[in-house]
Amino acid sequence: MIKRLGFMTAFLILSCAAAAFGNDNGIQWDQLTKEQQQVLKPFRNNWEQLPPARRERLSRGAEKWSSMTPDERAEAGQRFQRWRNLPPEQREIIRKRYQEFRSLPPEQQERIRNRFSWFRQLPPEQRKALREKWQNMSPEERRNLRQRWRSMTPQEKRGFADR
Repeated sequence: MIKRLGFMTAFLILSCAAAAFGNDNGIQWDQLTKEQQQVLKPFRNNWEQLPPARRERLSRGAEKWSSMTPDERAEAGQRFQRWRNLPPEQREIIRKRYQEFRSLPPEQQERIRNRFSWFRQLPPEQRKALREKWQNMSPEERRNLRQRWRSMTPQEKRGFADR
């Protein structure tokens, strides 16, 4: 009797969990704001067929788009066009690198963001020179430079970056 009651309880809990999981249809079209619906208009006819996670991403993207200035929208449009023009292999490499980045500890992600920001603030000629220098290095030279960089103090790194 107790065994049977335990089985029935477990079955009931699993049934409820399955029902709750199965009923997660994501955001419905009529739950979107008018601005989001306007941005997502191309998805209107297929909205119900999209996976819930994709609907969530699209709605967040539409919300972000609505809050952008016209200049920010133009820049985002240009970035998207560059992305679409990339060969599929290149896009896959970028996706994998992004996933690797997201799997890093937050401190390491922050260091990479800071370094990228520093690089973007350099004059274009200096960025070009650094890119060329890096591309002309052998894999062993790159590995040695990375190891040297990791062993430097913050002060040494600042001095190194100024060269």
